[in-house]
Amino acid sequence: MPVKLQSTGSVSGGSSYSFSCRLIDPMSQMKFVKILSTSFSLGGMRGYAVQTGSLKIIGIKDIIAVASGKGGVGKSTTAVNLAVSLANKCQLSVGLLDADVYGPSIPTMMKLHGKPGVSEEGKKMIPIENYGVKCMSMGSLVEKDAPIVWRGPMVMKALEQMTRGVDWGNLDILVVDMPPGTGDAQISISQRLQLSGALIVSTPQDVALMDARRGVMMFSKVAVPILGIIENMSYFKCPHCSEPSYIFGRGGAHRTAEDMGLRYLGEIPLEEHIRSGSDEGLPIVVSKPDSPVSKAYGDVAVKIVSMLKDLAKDRELQPEISL
Repeated sequence: MPVKLQSTGSVSGGSSYSFSCRLIDPMSQMKFVKILSTSFSLGGMRGYAVQTGSLKIIGIKDIIAVASGKGGVGKSTTAVNLAVSLANKCQLSVGLLDADVYGPSIPTMMKLHGKPGVSEEGKKMIPIENYGVKCMSMGSLVEKDAPIVWRGPMVMKALEQMTRGVDWGNLDILVVDMPPGTGDAQISISQRLQLSGALIVSTPQDVALMDARRGVMMFSKVAVPILGIIENMSYFKCPHCSEPSYIFGRGGAHRTAEDMGLRYLGEIPLEEHIRSGSDEGLPIVVSKPDSPVSKAYGDVAVKIVSMLKDLAKDRELQPEISL
């Protein structure tokens, strides 16, 4: 049975808007209260979105989006293995947000069981932790096969609940597994959170790269730095002769990165253990930490940490955005 989202809102004199919202699980009758309860003035920020208070989430140093512009290119698999690499190899405090409300996959890939707890004050959810990563997903709030039949505004409210309505504690990095595409959800996340940067995932073929380019342009419109492009499913290496087969083409993401003036972060081959690990809830960086694939994910994680440090230096010279 799907969860219910209840909200109330009213407009008062001028352009002030009062809003409160709560997410209810009908199976347990447990209420996860308050996406927010506040008043704010309507207006644009960073291009499109209405903002409420500071863009930053207290306690979280950096937020990065893992996006693709297209489904089926291994974005969630990349987000999971990157988050675990950041936690284990880079020894950082890491969170992972599954922002794909309609098709949440993080609970399966991270082997998450049960529902999130509630803070002592009863106002925020407690993320579920595994492999050293704090996780939040709509898949942890509904029954396994329950459909999410919501229109856009409901999805926006749910995403607000899963970001600011969660007691993340102190995090070095929050990794956001973005939904595919460049619609309302993607724009809202980009503008309602102070994203430090975005990582674009694509396979080498032109069809996927066209959408990856659109993703890059979307983030550019909302002033989110692009950390780079990672090529997933770059090739398949035969387990018998070790001969690589470039099933989806060769070097497409690398060429796209060069054409767009972006950093190319590396390639991840198509490998059976990546797929089986995702299905079993055991990321390959955990099950086979010394494999070439795990080292590739680790290298990307190290590069991202380095880039975030450079961006942090630049941010020190900029004013913090708040209303």
